[in-house]
Amino acid sequence: MRVGCPWRDLPKAFGCWNSIYKRFNAWSSSGKWGKVLKALIINPDCEWRFIDGSHIKAHQHSAGAAGRKPQASGKSRAGNTTKIHLVVDSYGLPVEFEITGGEINDCSVAPQLIARLPDVKVIIADKGYDSESIREQIAKMGARSVIPGKRNSLKGNADIDWGLYKYRHLMENAFARLKQYRAVATRYDKLKRNYESMVAMACGYLWLPM
Repeated sequence: MRVGCPWRDLPKAFGCWNSIYKRFNAWSSSGKWGKVLKALIINPDCEWRFIDGSHIKAHQHSAGAAGRKPQASGKSRAGNTTKIHLVVDSYGLPVEFEITGGEINDCSVAPQLIARLPDVKVIIADKGYDSESIREQIAKMGARSVIPGKRNSLKGNADIDWGLYKYRHLMENAFARLKQYRAVATRYDKLKRNYESMVAMACGYLWLPM
C-alpha cells in the first residue's frame, strides 16, 4: 500500500507472495478490511461532515479484471480512472467512502453516502453537490446543508455559512494524506474489492494515532 509494488516484488522475508496475495484477496472478498476500518473508527465527531470525490488514475495493470461485475474503472477526461467518494468528520478523518468509475457524477453517489450518516448535524460540500434533492434529503435527516450554488443557480448563495464552508480544507487534507500511499494514489488492483481494501487500510492508518 505504501510503495505500490507488485505482489511478486514483496520482500522474501514476508514469505511466498502468492500466499500473501491469496490471504489478502480472501479477506477482501469477505469484507474483513472494511470491518477493521469500522473497528478503528472510535468516537468520530459527528457535528460536521464533509463530502467530496477525487479521481484516481488507473494503471494499465488494473485493466481487464475477470468477471461480469463492474470493477469501478471508467473513462473520464484523464483516461481510465476510478473515483473515491469520501466523507470525513469534523477532525478531517475518514468515516465513509465509496468507490466508483471515474465517469460517475458526485451527485449520484452522495445520497447513499449521506444515508449512512444518521447523527450528522451539518453536511458541507462544494458546488458539485448543488442539488435540491440532496438538500431535501439532508433536511429530512434534521441536518443543515452548506452547499454553494452554481453560477446558473436560481436560489443563490445568500443563506450559505461561508465561515463554516472555509473548513472544507479538512476534506482536501484528507485526500492529500490518503494519496501519500502510492497504491491509493494510483490504482493497480484489477478488482474493485481489492482496491477498496487498500483504501480502507489507508483510512485505518489515519485513525491509528487517535
